[in-house]
Amino acid sequence: MSSQGRTIVRKQGMFFALGCLAAAALLPPGAMAKGSGTCTAGTTLRLSALESSQGSLLLIEVKSAKPLSEVQGDWGGRSVPFWREVASETRRKGLLGVDLEKAPGAYALKVTGQTTRGEKMSCSATVTVRKGRFATEKLQVGKQFVEPSPEQIKRADEERQKLRDIFDRVTPERLWDGKFRMPLDGVTTGSNFGRRRILNGNPGTPHGGVDLPGTAGTPVHAAQRGKVALAEELFFSGNTVVLDHGLGIYTFYGHLSEIDAKVGDTLEAGAALGKVGATGRVTGPHLHWGLTVERARVNPLHIVKLLENE
Repeated sequence: MSSQGRTIVRKQGMFFALGCLAAAALLPPGAMAKGSGTCTAGTTLRLSALESSQGSLLLIEVKSAKPLSEVQGDWGGRSVPFWREVASETRRKGLLGVDLEKAPGAYALKVTGQTTRGEKMSCSATVTVRKGRFATEKLQVGKQFVEPSPEQIKRADEERQKLRDIFDRVTPERLWDGKFRMPLDGVTTGSNFGRRRILNGNPGTPHGGVDLPGTAGTPVHAAQRGKVALAEELFFSGNTVVLDHGLGIYTFYGHLSEIDAKVGDTLEAGAALGKVGATGRVTGPHLHWGLTVERARVNPLHIVKLLENE
């Protein structure tokens, strides 16, 4: 079972405008001193926050006075894909994922692109990452829980590599449409994101998802439209489904009692993909829900909040 840490979804702060046009008027007092950016004339860059913490997610918006043909971003060597707003040729949005274990510090964000007439545009900003506040749990347990057999270790390693290979693939188009939803009806929050368990003095990896409470057999729904990239039983997470939403965004559903989808299926938002269970390395029924954005493990509750107005 993957170890986990509690996090609380925080309200996203007001957008900070970063641009050469009216930047001082758009930013709250003091924001420029903390870390502002510059854009070529006629372009504005906005972020949901200039400071983040490990495991968080930021929304980026680029606006231009002229229609845009392409926009791409780079943050510390990690790609930031952008998508076009349906009703506007002058706006693009992107999601910047801060990995659960990304080292705290200041990282440069660079956004480049061009207009439909071939004119180049660029923006830059600095996004600061703070250390996350995650719980640590120390337990003394039987050896079978911390010393898996060689066969189990081999299997777990192969499955981890399989997941890495999936998350490394970036579908170039956006498959989702609109806001993301919680995968369990009536559940509005989760727990244990980032929690690290220390078993018999040996620290484990931090838990990369949230635990959502649910009784066995409760339907599990797709958080948004996506294509099934994995649907099988894994050593740690039991019966598992992974959905590819495009642009490097994947959601992960673990410990299912049964799987109701197969690889290659395209599921609409809200479609049933399985049922809550207790398969894998768990002690009771619940849903493990994870989110990966360009290979960064982030709190999935954040995407529900950030895109609630889509």
